[in-house]
Amino acid sequence: MRYFATVGGSASDTNIEEKVLASSPIMEAIGNAKTTRNDNSSRFGKYIQIGFDKRYHIIGANMRTYLLEKSRVVFQADDERNYHIFYQLCAAASLPEFKELALTCAEDFFYASQGGDTSIEGVDDAEDFEKTRQAFTLLGVRESHQISIFKIIASILHLGNVEIQSERDGDSCSISPEDEHLNNFCRLLGVEHSQMEHWLCHRKLVTTSETYVKTMSLQQVVNARNALAKHIYAQLFGWIVEHINKALHTSLKQHSFIGVLDIYGFETFEVNSFEQFCINYANEKLQQQFNSHVFKLEQEEYMKEQIPWTLIDFYDNQPCIDLIEAKLGILDLLDEECKVPKGTDQNWAQKLYDRHSGSQHFQKPRMSNTAFIVVHFADKVEYLSDGFLEKNRDTVYEEQINILKASKFPLVADLFHDDKDSVPASTTSGKSSSSKINIRSSRPPLKAPNKEHKKTVGHQFRTSLHLLMETLNATTPHYVRCVKPNDKKLPFHFDPKRAVQQLRACGVLETIRISAAGYPSRWAYHDFFNRYRVLVKKRELANTDKKAICKSVLESLIKDPDKFQFGRTKIFFRAGQVAYLEKLRADKFRAATIMIQKTVRGWLQRVKYRRLKWATLTLQRYCRGYLARRLAEHLRRTHAAVVFQKQYRMRRALLAYQRLRRAALVIQAFVRGTFVRRIYHQVLREHKATIIQKHVRGWMARRRFQQLRGAAIVIQCAFRRLKAKRELKALKIEARSAEHLKRLNVGMENKVVQLQRKIDDQNKEFKTLSEQLSAVTSTYTMEVEKLKKELGHYQQSQGEDGSLRLQEEVETLRTELERAHSERKILEDAHTRENDELRQRVADLEQENALLKEEKEQLNNQILCQSKDEFAQNSVKENLLMKKELEEERSRYQNLVKEYSRLEQRYDNLRDEMTIIKQTPGHRRNPSNQSSLESDSNYPSISTSEVGDTEDALQQVEEIGLEKAAMDMTVFLKLQKRVRELEQERKKMQTQLEKREQQDSKKVQVDQPKNDIDVDQDADLAYNSLKRQELESENKKLKNELNELRKAMADQATQSDSTHSSPDSYSLLLNQLKLANEELEVRKEEVLILRTQIVSADQRRLAGKSTEPNINARTSWPNSEKHVDQEDAIEAYHGVCQTNSETEDWGYLNEDGELGLAYQGLKQVARLLEAQLQAQSREHEEEVEHLKAQVEALKEEMDKQQQAFCQTLLLSPEAQVEFGVQQEITRLTNENLDLKELVEKLEKNEKKLKKQLKIYMKKVQDLEAAQALAQSERKRHELNRQVTVQRKEKDFQGMLEYHKEDEALLIRNLVTDLKPQMLAGTVPCLPAYILYMCIRHADYINDDVKVHSLLTSTINGIKKVLKKHNENFEMTSFWLSNTCRLLHCLKQYSGDEGFMTQNTTKQNEHCLKNFDLTEYRQVLSDLSIQIYQQLIKIAEGVLQPMIVSAMLENESIQGLSGVKPTGYRKRTSSMADGDNSYCLEAVIRQMNSFHTVMCDQGLDPEIILQVFKQLFYMINAVTLNNLLLRKDVCSWSTGMQLRYNISQLEEWLRGRNLHQSGAVQTMEPLIQAAQLLQLKKKTPEDAEAICSLCTSLSTQQIVKILNLYTPLNEFEERVTVGFIRTIQAQLQERNDPQQLLLDFKHMFPVLFPFNPSSLTMDSIHIPACLNLEFLNEV
Repeated sequence: MRYFATVGGSASDTNIEEKVLASSPIMEAIGNAKTTRNDNSSRFGKYIQIGFDKRYHIIGANMRTYLLEKSRVVFQADDERNYHIFYQLCAAASLPEFKELALTCAEDFFYASQGGDTSIEGVDDAEDFEKTRQAFTLLGVRESHQISIFKIIASILHLGNVEIQSERDGDSCSISPEDEHLNNFCRLLGVEHSQMEHWLCHRKLVTTSETYVKTMSLQQVVNARNALAKHIYAQLFGWIVEHINKALHTSLKQHSFIGVLDIYGFETFEVNSFEQFCINYANEKLQQQFNSHVFKLEQEEYMKEQIPWTLIDFYDNQPCIDLIEAKLGILDLLDEECKVPKGTDQNWAQKLYDRHSGSQHFQKPRMSNTAFIVVHFADKVEYLSDGFLEKNRDTVYEEQINILKASKFPLVADLFHDDKDSVPASTTSGKSSSSKINIRSSRPPLKAPNKEHKKTVGHQFRTSLHLLMETLNATTPHYVRCVKPNDKKLPFHFDPKRAVQQLRACGVLETIRISAAGYPSRWAYHDFFNRYRVLVKKRELANTDKKAICKSVLESLIKDPDKFQFGRTKIFFRAGQVAYLEKLRADKFRAATIMIQKTVRGWLQRVKYRRLKWATLTLQRYCRGYLARRLAEHLRRTHAAVVFQKQYRMRRALLAYQRLRRAALVIQAFVRGTFVRRIYHQVLREHKATIIQKHVRGWMARRRFQQLRGAAIVIQCAFRRLKAKRELKALKIEARSAEHLKRLNVGMENKVVQLQRKIDDQNKEFKTLSEQLSAVTSTYTMEVEKLKKELGHYQQSQGEDGSLRLQEEVETLRTELERAHSERKILEDAHTRENDELRQRVADLEQENALLKEEKEQLNNQILCQSKDEFAQNSVKENLLMKKELEEERSRYQNLVKEYSRLEQRYDNLRDEMTIIKQTPGHRRNPSNQSSLESDSNYPSISTSEVGDTEDALQQVEEIGLEKAAMDMTVFLKLQKRVRELEQERKKMQTQLEKREQQDSKKVQVDQPKNDIDVDQDADLAYNSLKRQELESENKKLKNELNELRKAMADQATQSDSTHSSPDSYSLLLNQLKLANEELEVRKEEVLILRTQIVSADQRRLAGKSTEPNINARTSWPNSEKHVDQEDAIEAYHGVCQTNSETEDWGYLNEDGELGLAYQGLKQVARLLEAQLQAQSREHEEEVEHLKAQVEALKEEMDKQQQAFCQTLLLSPEAQVEFGVQQEITRLTNENLDLKELVEKLEKNEKKLKKQLKIYMKKVQDLEAAQALAQSERKRHELNRQVTVQRKEKDFQGMLEYHKEDEALLIRNLVTDLKPQMLAGTVPCLPAYILYMCIRHADYINDDVKVHSLLTSTINGIKKVLKKHNENFEMTSFWLSNTCRLLHCLKQYSGDEGFMTQNTTKQNEHCLKNFDLTEYRQVLSDLSIQIYQQLIKIAEGVLQPMIVSAMLENESIQGLSGVKPTGYRKRTSSMADGDNSYCLEAVIRQMNSFHTVMCDQGLDPEIILQVFKQLFYMINAVTLNNLLLRKDVCSWSTGMQLRYNISQLEEWLRGRNLHQSGAVQTMEPLIQAAQLLQLKKKTPEDAEAICSLCTSLSTQQIVKILNLYTPLNEFEERVTVGFIRTIQAQLQERNDPQQLLLDFKHMFPVLFPFNPSSLTMDSIHIPACLNLEFLNEV
């Protein structure tokens, strides 16, 4: 097995070969024991079948066991041991995890110490036990199960030590309640102590009428105890074998297998019992198979090779086998005696004597009537019949088994439960149980009395032996014979007699006899020639027939022709001839070896000589080099001495020179310093003189400037006085009119009202101040009079009683002073006390504040810790949410594209219907004519798409509810903001439209004949005046609203921030602003009144004279060039035209010429003020709108904050923190979205400007090139003679040129009429490459119209083709691949560095130079999404009818669903029988065809993965929905069927390398539903397992499947209501969706990753079948 595991290996990462090897230590521990002949004897038969796949890797294994020697558990002969596991467990009893087993050394237990010595020399039981535990772990046995296994084994040891006390009568026994071992046994197995104590000593007798409880004798109790121990161990053995098979089981398909049969050999002991009889019976069967296989094959080999041979008879042991297993044989008589109520071993032996006394293979011993002898093929064996019946029956009392069934440990209870109605027997033979889960009924099954066993041990062993022989006969067996050298287990000791006996028993001597009589050695001609060709002479090798060469060689080498024979394919040799040939071959090789040695030794000597010669030359070279280096060293030292002398002499001369140089430098420094100081003093004096001159000249220049400025001021004053006089005269003339006075009085009334208010305020203040002053003066006068009176009294009394009063006054003053001191002290005490109380209060408050701060810090730290702990989880959740939001956004966008395509299709249909219905001629406006690019190129406008997104988002919020919408709040806020922006944009567009219409109407009025100008001037003037008045009134209203708004904001600010701001200063600023605005209004009104006065005077002047307008005498005003607004500019232009055309004569007013100048100046001022007024009004309007928007936003924000605050007050502190964090995240996301939008707008503007700049530069270059070309043409026409220019051949640049009129033909040949079969064998996606080369040429010649036309026609052509072939999968896949490739080409050659990382230099030369086709890339991306959706729709339409039949109804596993569910009528189908039913192979074939089509057409692998992910999701949804709606398919067999079908689909995915697409994850709900149908559904542990397993299924789906579960037969039961309620209670915490069925129409968002092509454009060849001859290669 180790060899197979090492050579075969594993096909995957499951390491199945390690598990196969790990099963050996476990089986040796529980099935091997020490015997007198072997320290590790296998006491059971084992057959391991190792499975291999097609590549001969191990994929799994299976094990069968035969006839475990259960009697060894309770009895061991001398010098033997029990099974190894008992001693290993006792050796590890000191470990802490095994303290509860209450084990000691093995000598203390009866079941482990009957053989004497409990140890084996050279074996460490503790180390073996550790290996056993490691093997259990490797095979997947949980730690809890391992502990349970060891408890069961320990309980068997404790059961053997239970002391049974016999009563006086001898017919009854008892066990002490304080028996320690019985207590340990019951505790380890989890059974009741009292019941086990009772039923170990009693048994139950069941009759037809009554049930008796009978006591048992001591021997019967011991036998019952031993039987129970054997039964427990046998059941545990079978359970371990079953779990090993589960661990080695595989679901993969098995290609071949190798079976290893490790079974007991022939056994004969002094006392042979039932076990030896079964073992020798098995060896008889195996020997028969060995004889029939080996001897027959040997003789057939001679016959096949046509060798003359006489057949040899061999020993046939069939009579002995018939004696044992034939009808009325030994086993039949044994089973018959077991069925007899009072059968005994002696009666059975007597029957054997009577029946088989005449058989040659059966003998009766002379001295015994209870034994019999069977003559086996190896030896005679005497069997003692005592115990045969008991061992064959293997009887265990039912009451003891029932106690074990009621164990509180699941493993112990499961060991004794099976599907049979009887008490389980120890059947270790046969195949291991399948992996089905045992479903145990809640009520114990009814058992027939006195029928403990349906099959005996002998019958079971015979059946399993027949199955083994069938397996051996169906395979090619190979035999390994183990020969034991001696029976004493000594090393290096060989017993010849024992070895010959074993060889005879194995049939080896018979094989040697045949070999000696025949030809034991044989060689194939080819192998013989290859090995012995050295014996062939060179001239014989010239012959090509190897068979002839072999014959000639053998005839020349072996003279006796009887020593060999030539067969058809082989050469047969007698014994010893091959050794003779080997001797000749060795002699030949020896001679050749001597020759080789001679040559090699000579070569070695020559090498040694060369090495010595080279060493000698090396020594000479080194000696000569040393002498030369010594001479060179002497010469170098001599030269160095000369150099040292030279340097020393030079140093001494240098020092002397430096001393002289330093002295000279000092003298020069002093001399030069003297000269420099003299020059410095002279320069200083000159600088001071220059400063004096500068100041004098400056004073003189300033005095002259002041004189000139004074003269200029005088002149200016005179001129301004003159000008003021002229203006005063003009104002006096204007002031004479009554209208002016009236209008002026309006402003004056406001001023009067303001002044009156000011006067009233001042009067009020004056009154209050005067009252205060009068009160103060009155009090002052009263105090003065009082003081005067006191002074008088004092002066009068001073003269009379001066001294007495003074003393009294002094005393009173002292008493008052003392009283004041006491009061002061009291007040000081009270003050200090109050201060102390306040300080204490402050200290308490500070301490409380400190405590609150500490609590706050602790809470903050806790919150921070929680936030840090939850940060990772939150980050993971946020990443998942972001991914989910991205997927939802992408799916929403693709749904919009899908909806847009549907609406576009509907629009086209309606347009076609309108064209059919419409018959009347005439011009009607067609909506498609308004935006051909948008309708044809599938590129919706921004506003439409965004409004659609908003409506979809709102609808989604209504559908999914507020809780789900809160998670998507960022998207919702973004859409709301976009709606507001679109509304504002709509209003702006509407106002611009109105202005444009007014402008057009005014232009029409201007273009009228000039004779109508005079008629319309009055109307225009009136219209302008009315419009101006309206604007002024609106301006006033806006100002009033602005003032009120400012007041409200000021009041709000004062109320909210009264502690931080002063309302008086703010109100003062508002008053000043209000006064300034009113003053400005008054000034503007005065100017307007003055202008109306002059205009009215002009009208009166025109009433007297009719003069023609002087158009040429127009005057240009300086302020008319200022651009304020389009409408205002047009209005100002009309006003200028009117005023200038009517200023012909100013004589009647302009007598002195001052009125004209004043009018012109006022006209300019009026224009300027009017422009300022309009600009200010617009600013005020904008400001008011902005403030209103801010106020509304602040109100909304305040409402939201109030609501959030109210909500947070109701929450817990942790929830408040979390809510605050969520609000902060929302705010930051909104700001981030705004910034992103701003960045996107700036990037778009930058791209547009760059694009325009490129276009303008290209146009300039083209213009310059055209001018240069025109000049060159003119020069060329001037030439007299013509010159021919030869065109130089160039390479193909990867561009295709076509004429504009050939565009329709190009689209028809390349798109509309193209069939995918025409391009078979060409480059995939060839149309996309051809279209890009045409686009590149249009970009090269800078023809944007051509690019736009070609791309639009291509997109429309693809849409028409897809609309025409809307059910053709091949055509849809073809155009999806081409559209994606064209999109990749536009990205790859766009010039963006992000898409050019994988380009070659040649590909970079093929990039676009002039145009940025980013918008068309978006159009092509949307078109690709539409094509992908159509492709999925077609594929789903093909697959959907097959799914239910293939996945649920078709029977892939034959015979699995043969039993229909009981209690329900058969489901009838609307389909005919077999007509429309599909199998899984049909679905796989269809998916194979889809995959082949997409791969052949060059579709990107990422898109193929997404296609099959979508299709597998549809298969999962349709199958699961049908499973949830059909009661007849919710059964165990359907679950098995589904698991098999899903495994086939997964294998198909792996075979197609599509397992990375995530398709298997989409099938997860269906996989879990299949597992749910197969799981056990009884206990709470089963409910927990179901809840932990079915994570992809919702609670409703799990409950629905459990309600619909239908049993297949009477052994199963329906799922109880209590179990379903347990499931519902455990699944309450899940937040599952409320829908039961899956949406099988749901479509995952598709991604088109960038996939650049490695082809260059110049390497693409256009086939002739496309009919594109009109394309020219550039």
